[in-house]
Amino acid sequence: MKNFKIVILLIAVSIAGYLLKGIFTTHKHPPDSTGVVKQQTEIWTCSMHPQIRQPKPGKCPICGMNLIPVIQTQVGQRQIRFTEEAIKLMEVETSSVERKFVDVRVNMVGKVDYDESRIKEISAWVPGRIDRLYVDFTGIKVTKGDHMVYLYSPQLLSAQAELIQAEKSLRDLKPGATELVKNSFITTVEAAREKLRLLGLTKEQIDSIAATGKVTDHLTIYAPIGGIVIAKHANAGDYVETGQKIYTLADLSKVWVKLDAYESDLSWIRYGQQVEFTVEAYPGKVFKGTISFIDPILDSTTRTVKLRVNSDNPNDELKPQMFVRAVVHVKPNAEGIVISPEMAGKWICPMHPDVVKDRRSTCDICAMDLVTAESLGFVTSGANEPPFVIPASAPLITGERAVVYVKVPDVNVPTFEGREVVLGPRAGDYYLVKSGLSEGEMVVTKGNFKIDADLQIQAKPSMMNPEGEVVPSEHQHHQGQASDASVDKHEQTIEQTVCPVMGGEINKAIFTEYKGKKVYFCCPACKGKFEANPEKYIDKLPQFKK
Repeated sequence: MKNFKIVILLIAVSIAGYLLKGIFTTHKHPPDSTGVVKQQTEIWTCSMHPQIRQPKPGKCPICGMNLIPVIQTQVGQRQIRFTEEAIKLMEVETSSVERKFVDVRVNMVGKVDYDESRIKEISAWVPGRIDRLYVDFTGIKVTKGDHMVYLYSPQLLSAQAELIQAEKSLRDLKPGATELVKNSFITTVEAAREKLRLLGLTKEQIDSIAATGKVTDHLTIYAPIGGIVIAKHANAGDYVETGQKIYTLADLSKVWVKLDAYESDLSWIRYGQQVEFTVEAYPGKVFKGTISFIDPILDSTTRTVKLRVNSDNPNDELKPQMFVRAVVHVKPNAEGIVISPEMAGKWICPMHPDVVKDRRSTCDICAMDLVTAESLGFVTSGANEPPFVIPASAPLITGERAVVYVKVPDVNVPTFEGREVVLGPRAGDYYLVKSGLSEGEMVVTKGNFKIDADLQIQAKPSMMNPEGEVVPSEHQHHQGQASDASVDKHEQTIEQTVCPVMGGEINKAIFTEYKGKKVYFCCPACKGKFEANPEKYIDKLPQFKK
């Protein structure tokens, strides 16, 4: 029985010894390819001054904050890892790279203006005196054929007498007259009538003179179009010469909307596109029009291009000089080109974009030959593949480069990789991607500046520093700070590995020269302490040991 107890006691002691050995044995990494076993080294740093690297916990020598442990990870030069807690604090959000059609909204502002093709001048066709103006103030609306001016002109008398004499000669012509003589008299009558028409008389007035045989020294001028009197250039009693303006009329049944398009939006603008716009006077009501002209010259002051939009105005709701907010909706393809399948096979008038026909023809308004929609910039067929797009908040753009941060898949710890991409034009809330990304990859859309800042602190490639080098200023170089690239091959093989002041990991960008040799430190504070009393720390420097 006594021997049995001894055996049990020996077994218990053996188990306890094995457990204690597991607790107190230092964990070692497996040997690498060279057979050398690497010891895991714990590093502590300051959250405010990450350049501080210490082998044990303590206080930051710069700000006095408690040091925190550094996660030892092996990642690529352009990669960085964070804990799940850090990701939540940074509020990092990602979005997938996808191929889809996006709606591009081109926003513009401008004003309503008169349609210049619908402005008419009422002027004197013969010299004379204005005896009466039937419309004596501007802003009044008139219709076509309304009497406007009562003009006295002695020049009308001789022209009317010619017509009366020609008509009388034609009536008195004998029945047996030859065709040649008869045609001669008819030609004389037509010439007299044409002369009166050119002097401003209407067909009814000319017929009345020919029928009654009475002449008049007054002329009534009628409105050539319906519209608004926008200017009055003379008053009753004024003497006017041939061609002198009396009224200016504007037909507001159709108006122009003049818009300003920014230089960056010109790739989306096409002749004949539909435009939607609103005005302050009618909230919620959307008016429509068609782009009829794109100014070939850029305004150097505003960096905009003037567009002209034709719009119907049947109820006179649109008033000249009203401010408008307009938008053009476009759909680009994978090459960033605006596509308009509905315009396939169409023919358009280059002067009047509202005239669109299915076959070659002429314009109903100006009689110009119609041209194909493709010749005016419309892409109606071909590559209709959706483009690669990413949210507009994803890329960090420096002007020459664009950097996005891609989430590395199939890893246990959140890892992000910086990647340069080639972007196409901005399409609303998205950017078109020409190269650098693949469909399905996850890009950071929120928190990317924070990730980039962390890479900059670690001197890794980032948005502002594509190579990850620390380029010293002239002042820093004078103080003895330099980048790793400035350290020659011989200096890179020195034996110093820890800071002589605090014992932390050295930063080769922070050093000073003492007795012709470089001494490296973990932070500028340690450098200052060393320079104050170098002999105190020289025994800790292997480069000074013989």
